[in-house]
Amino acid sequence: MCLAAPSRVIEVRAGTAITECFGLRREVSLLLLDEEIAVGDYLLIQAGGFAFERIDSARAQESLALMQELMAENDDARRWGESA
Repeated sequence: MCLAAPSRVIEVRAGTAITECFGLRREVSLLLLDEEIAVGDYLLIQAGGFAFERIDSARAQESLALMQELMAENDDARRWGESA
């Protein structure tokens, strides 16, 4: 299973964008998107570095807050669903 963390667009270039997520910046391809992307948009990015979906800002911020909360816990998140 792959979990895509929403990444905020900080710069748009010809066919690519620079995104930021949890302090990490990376250049991603916009080839799979058929809509205009602007600075401030949130994207979901697959492992190969291709953005595949633009998502609503409120949904992105909610997802990021939940991910940050889970990462702050001491438990190993890979054990989700296992009984204690």
